[in-house]
Amino acid sequence: MGQQKTILRALAGETQAVPPIWMMRQAGRYLPEYRATRAQAGDFLSLCYNSELAAEVTLQPIRRYGFDAAILFADILLVPQALGADLWFVTGEGPRLSTITTEGDFDKLKPASDIHAVLNPVYDTVRILSRELPSETTLIGFAGAPWTVATYMIAGRGTPDQGPAHALMAENVALFEALLARITEATIVYLSAQIEAGAEVVKIFDSWAGSLKGEAFRKYALEPAREITAALKARYPHIPIIGFPREAGEAYVGFHKATGVDCVALDNSVDPEWAAAHVQVDGCVQGNLASSHMVTGGEALVAETRRIVKAFSKGPHIFNLGHGITPDADPANVQLMIDTVREGAQG
Repeated sequence: MGQQKTILRALAGETQAVPPIWMMRQAGRYLPEYRATRAQAGDFLSLCYNSELAAEVTLQPIRRYGFDAAILFADILLVPQALGADLWFVTGEGPRLSTITTEGDFDKLKPASDIHAVLNPVYDTVRILSRELPSETTLIGFAGAPWTVATYMIAGRGTPDQGPAHALMAENVALFEALLARITEATIVYLSAQIEAGAEVVKIFDSWAGSLKGEAFRKYALEPAREITAALKARYPHIPIIGFPREAGEAYVGFHKATGVDCVALDNSVDPEWAAAHVQVDGCVQGNLASSHMVTGGEALVAETRRIVKAFSKGPHIFNLGHGITPDADPANVQLMIDTVREGAQG
């Protein structure tokens, strides 16, 4: 029954006349029902750790739009918190963490095997969703990639250029690599638990992969993704994995083969025709409409959506945005995008 799900068919390498569709951050602030549930939870982290409410916001865009997949509502920074970092969110500014910049800081972190005490509510959310999602809807779990998570743990916040992480890499590579190894191990443990709870696909978000170049990209983006993928495939060979090395540019080429992922998600900085010729040849791709179209809508949205569908129509493709939807998006534009993708299914 599971292989009848359109997302799973794409991930298995099937070319479909109408690509399946979901959207990064589809549960979020652009939806009034999300804002109401978030207010009920009190704050963002309370929402992440309230299994019933986290499941509710995950289900909201499925009810409204009928996406082909639901992605677990959580945050990539729950793993650092589970490892012992302090985590809080500043309204209007984003996350803040206690920093890991010395061996003393690192020594205070918990072993990867201890993360479940904090993350058990996330697994409960997955269990609820695996019961309550429509039978045709695929459940996606996720985690942040080690490099991206490390950039936040080192800087204590998001930064424009990931400068503090690059500085630590240069000044104390042993500490930097020890932190990356701890996050990699924790990510394997975390995603394994999501799969055990019912996730049918997992995605690795490397949001800041684009700031790694050359050998650094190979060592700190490709290698951790390969290690996580290999460990999960050894345990759960039937579970597909999506990798998202955002803004990797030319380094998207060969990412499937270098890491073993089943699908490469593309940001909107790469041309879909180029990506079809150079990335999709190795397997399923996901993407890559600019999220700004969800704000502006109109004929430009329709034309670009059709262009992307056409560009990737010769191989396995999951339609998505090239980045997460933004809070100022118009819900009506999301429906227009979905209708445009699915217009080939009419009649």
